Order: sequence, then C-alpha cells, then structure tokens
Amino acid sequence: MPSTSRSRVRALAAIGMAGVVAAIGAVTHQASAAEVAAPAAVGADARRVDIPRIAPAIKPPAGSRPVGAYVVTRGTQTYTCVGGVFTGASVPEAQLIGTGGRVHHFKGPSWQSQRDNSSITAKKTAESLRTGTIPELLLTVDSHSGTGKLGNVAYISRLLTSGGVAPAGACTDGETAAVPYGAVYVFWAAKR
Repeated sequence: MPSTSRSRVRALAAIGMAGVVAAIGAVTHQASAAEVAAPAAVGADARRVDIPRIAPAIKPPAGSRPVGAYVVTRGTQTYTCVGGVFTGASVPEAQLIGTGGRVHHFKGPSWQSQRDNSSITAKKTAESLRTGTIPELLLTVDSHSGTGKLGNVAYISRLLTSGGVAPAGACTDGETAAVPYGAVYVFWAAKR
C-alpha cells in the first residue's frame, strides 16, 4: 500500500476514534482497591471500564475491557422478501476502520481483520431499540479463528446506529433489498 494510502487510513482511524470518544465518551480507568494495593499481582485486567451512554441492557459484563473500536465506513443490511414483506433477520456487509486497522463484517455475523485474517463470529445477547434505525446490540463471540487483532475478543457492542431498517411496503417473495447503515463497533475482551 502506498504511503499516502496508509496516511489516509491512519487519518480516518484517528477521526473515527475522535468521533467515538465524542459520541460515547472516553474510556475511564478506575482502579480497584486490590489493584491499588498490589498492582503487580493483580495487573491491568483488574480495571473497571465504564463507557458512558451505553444502554444498561447492552453493556458488556463487568470487568470487560475494550480492545478496539471501529466505525462503519460503508455498510448495508440486506433483507429478503418473505410473504410479500421484507422481514426477518438482515445480513450485514460492511467495511469498518478503527484502532486495529480495517475489519470486514459479513454474514454470520462475522468479523475478519484485514491485517492478520483473524476472525470471529457472534450471537446477539441483548438489544436496545432506537427509533428509526436498527437496534444497538451486545453480541457474545462464539467462535475464533487465528490469534491476531480479534483473537481475544469476547463481546461486541454495536452502538450509535443509523439507518439499516427493513423497507416498508409490498415486495415480491425472494427479492432482496440492501439498506445502508452506520454504526460504531466496540470489541471487548473478557475479564481474566
């Protein structure tokens, strides 16, 4: 990749993270009493992570720590017409950019690092509805491939969603509709 492309990717990643911080707040570190008393014995994983503005229903488990945040640069949710209406689960297809470079998000739902090909799949654990857009989600990772950027991800938050809602009105069975959407994905490692 030419250096100008790398510079552009780094700039987009920085802008994306600035947007994440502006929208959901900075990640704060509040040391536990055990960590203050014996930081070497407890280590960094004892930190409590608190990201404001995540609905309580979709916060990852206590002790989870963020390992990456990504912004959708281009994405769609594809719906299939069944019984004359677009209904049911959608299939994502998105390009993300963030703290760990580029990530491809696709059917599964799956995420694959474009840097090292590590990949994960996940299942929806909880949702928080938002008017006029697809819901915010908490997903639990159920499979890993590789040990790279996504190797220790246990949970995924889909936040700050926009668009992606199934089209209204009649359709022909089997017809598909790809609806643009936006979101921020925060990847979390489990407490050790």
